[in-house]
Amino acid sequence: MMRSLYSAVSGLRTHQTRMDVIGDNIANVNTVGFKKSAVTFKDVFYQTLRGGSAGTTELGGTNPQQVGLGVTLGSIDVIHTQGAAQITGNGTDLMIQGDGFFRVSPDGGTTIYYTRAGAFHFDNQGYLVTPDGMKVLDTNGTPVQIADMADPTTMPQSVSIDKKGYVHYVDRNGATQTLANPISIAKFSNPAGLAKVGQNLYQETASSGAPGSDMAPGEGSLANTTIIPSALEMSNVELAQEFTDMIITQRGFQANARTITTSDEMLQELVNLKR
Repeated sequence: MMRSLYSAVSGLRTHQTRMDVIGDNIANVNTVGFKKSAVTFKDVFYQTLRGGSAGTTELGGTNPQQVGLGVTLGSIDVIHTQGAAQITGNGTDLMIQGDGFFRVSPDGGTTIYYTRAGAFHFDNQGYLVTPDGMKVLDTNGTPVQIADMADPTTMPQSVSIDKKGYVHYVDRNGATQTLANPISIAKFSNPAGLAKVGQNLYQETASSGAPGSDMAPGEGSLANTTIIPSALEMSNVELAQEFTDMIITQRGFQANARTITTSDEMLQELVNLKR
């Protein structure tokens, strides 16, 4: 069979993968805290028809003769650029301005996930939680809790969160209280190495490494990171770029499909030689 057939098939497969990634980006254009992905290709191995040789005093050198055998997926990179801010007016909605991720846990701090989606609320026990019920952790690694909402005697009159992640509330006696530890922010040296697990969550991997020791926004390595209350970070997907990439991907797919058609016609001519 012709090598061009298999090269074109590899092109179809990789362009299909790229289209899958583009489709996921567009589907999440309005997902809070979503980070888009980008696909890169790379060529695969080559068949060497003739190796190169060095020149002599009598005869010049020759270059190697190689035929490429297609394309494969190079990488699928998550682009962690800042998304636009959407003002919500809800005091428990939080947006990270700068680097880092909120730390949340489904079991009180043993298992930790990371997210940029700050659509939080206080549950009936006074815990600050995600829409799925995961508890938001403070810099001490414990869930953020103001009071037991089920107990009317401890229900606060009002709650607010400042840009450094400190939770303030007015208790039943009218006194202003502040939790000792602020909401924690985890910063990774390679955030693109985090694994997406769904529900706007990321998980630490060997590629991302462990988060830094600084967890308080506005301090240490997080000096340029602040929390914006009453706002959410929207997706960083740019529709104009995605539609442009979609057109390029579609044309690449069509070109590879045409290569298969042309190769098939050439093979048909070869078979017809017998007639």
